[in-house]
Amino acid sequence: MQLLFEDLKEKLKKKNINLSYQRLKVLEYLTQVRTHPTVDQIFTDLQKDISTLSKTTVYNTLRVLVQAGLVRVITIEDNETRYDIDVRDHGHFKCESCGKIYDFNIDMNSLIVKDLNNFKIDDKNVYFKGICPQCL
Repeated sequence: MQLLFEDLKEKLKKKNINLSYQRLKVLEYLTQVRTHPTVDQIFTDLQKDISTLSKTTVYNTLRVLVQAGLVRVITIEDNETRYDIDVRDHGHFKCESCGKIYDFNIDMNSLIVKDLNNFKIDDKNVYFKGICPQCL
């Protein structure tokens, strides 16, 4: 599924979310740089073109995009929060050698989860760690 910047921009408009220049640049960055970036990576890359950008603005923008359902938070490592523009159900594989994160398809509804019959599940994530083919 190709996530188009213009489609996401329209979704923001429909949700009455202010389309500030900096907010749009973060959204555009996420659609173009599909590496599951951290706040620091987004800030560092965008500050080259937007000298007035603050890290607080990046955090606030990501919070708004997550609340709007356009971005998903992924936490594979306890000390590392990353952002994914693809909010569909899918899994993530992190290479322990190069650190790259790969998406993979998985049917979350087919996962058999025992002993949670009376629980309300709000979020489903599947993470694998190992070594990618390029690093083997």
